[in-house]
Amino acid sequence: MPLQRSTVKLIVLCVFMIVYLVVGSVVFKATEGPIEKEDITQLRALRTKFLQNHSCLTDLELENFIVAVVHANERGVSAVRNATTEPSWSFGQSLFFSATVLTTIGYGHVAPLSDGGKGFCIIYALIGIPLTFVLLTALVERVSLLTNAFLRFLVQKLGHLYKQFHIRLLHLFIIVTIVLVFVLLIPAAIFTALEFEWNYLDAFYYCFISTTTVGLGDYIPGEHINQKNRALYKILTTIYLYIGLVLILLLLTVVYAIPELNVGLHFTRTNGESEEERFQLRKSNSGIPVDQPSELQEDTGKFNGYQATGDNKETSIQ
Repeated sequence: MPLQRSTVKLIVLCVFMIVYLVVGSVVFKATEGPIEKEDITQLRALRTKFLQNHSCLTDLELENFIVAVVHANERGVSAVRNATTEPSWSFGQSLFFSATVLTTIGYGHVAPLSDGGKGFCIIYALIGIPLTFVLLTALVERVSLLTNAFLRFLVQKLGHLYKQFHIRLLHLFIIVTIVLVFVLLIPAAIFTALEFEWNYLDAFYYCFISTTTVGLGDYIPGEHINQKNRALYKILTTIYLYIGLVLILLLLTVVYAIPELNVGLHFTRTNGESEEERFQLRKSNSGIPVDQPSELQEDTGKFNGYQATGDNKETSIQ
């Protein structure tokens, strides 16, 4: 049986993603590799100088000390200031950790140390992640009422001048601008002012990585040893993350509501393809001629809450 058109497109997409991954690995290797080598050289020189200045220490003793410090740091315990910094499991820190688990951001800068904590984290995430998705979906649905009302307003004012697609592009541009300003630009400026060692690019990078749930964990707000009001800072950051996720999902919803921009439609099987596949299977299994299925009627003008007519004017938006 010949491959369906959507299946061919899916294969092409898989090949493209493999190539995209390879390109990403090549670029990251080229940009980050030299910096890593430079850091290794400097670290080795520092270690050699330290041993020369402290001849009472052996290389093995220094190695064991470094391993202990690194191991503690990986478990969220800092050796700075003789390990007298604020604990990683204060209420504010714990709330921030819980939020990163439930939103699947998962920075990885702290993690449960005990077996009981690890077991509870599994159960907590198993229940909490679906609930979080339900909450975010419900919030996006409510906020979408406002964006849809704004879209209807644009249609009423501009529908006699521009096509539906152009009006929706204007609507999308406005939503993108709002999300860019209130999720990335302004929060990045605030983090730049509050964090001791972040420049604006670092803060913008953190906001983008967090609200897209990538969560690399290389930048964590409130982790500097001199950070004041850390618990309150963590709580406010948690609120920001939830609001940012809602607005990012809202933006994706607006994009997917425009058929011309919904790329995923090109890689899913259509009703016609599914019906044709069932017809071929019935024919091959029974060996008896089967009536060819009729073409499914598709209303291409009606999509995601609006009905387009021949003159490209809006007739209804839900």
